[in-house]
Amino acid sequence: MTGINAEPFAFPLKRNAIALIVIDMQRDFAEVGGFGASLGNDVTRVQSIVPDVKRLIQGFRDAELPVIHTMECHRPNLSDLPPAKRNRGNPPLKIGDRGPMGRILIAGEPGTAIMAELAPIDGETVIEKPGKGAFYATPLDDILKERGIAQLVFAGVTTEVCVQTTMREANDRGYECLLARDATESYFPEFKAAAIAMIQAQGAIVGWIASVDDVIQGISNA
Repeated sequence: MTGINAEPFAFPLKRNAIALIVIDMQRDFAEVGGFGASLGNDVTRVQSIVPDVKRLIQGFRDAELPVIHTMECHRPNLSDLPPAKRNRGNPPLKIGDRGPMGRILIAGEPGTAIMAELAPIDGETVIEKPGKGAFYATPLDDILKERGIAQLVFAGVTTEVCVQTTMREANDRGYECLLARDATESYFPEFKAAAIAMIQAQGAIVGWIASVDDVIQGISNA
């Protein structure tokens, strides 16, 4: 067993039991005209991590390790969208409304798609999730168990919401979790910092933190 250089201590890599999960790198969260921008957020923060997310994905592909993508989205009839989620904060455009890139966060709409630079390739799993966590109301846990996956590396957005929620869900299910620091982002830098502090606190209570370079080096050399 080989380790990945990480905080608060080396991540105990199991080379044949690890996968990458890329959380919600969708146009609606990263591009002008999308849902994130409509809420007044600076989407350039999300755009800034695209090169590092791309490097991380390619590192897993080169190592012939699984890459899983998630997309937050809902059915066109909104049957899986609770009113409390749709109405929270009274945004000018709500989930399901028509925006510049189609209906917001609806499966199959242009804005819901994963950014072209990070698009899945044939053979990679895509999880459509109606909630913040990728395990809720999805087959993700079954897919991971079928593949013998015990460790997960995380990238994507936003650090404190969908990424951290999924890491906590995974942690409760017994997966060892590692977050790639430079391949995740928030619209609020202080939220990202706080999430990272919480994740690695008390001896990696939720998971480990590492750089993209260290993750790639670890999986390449194992």
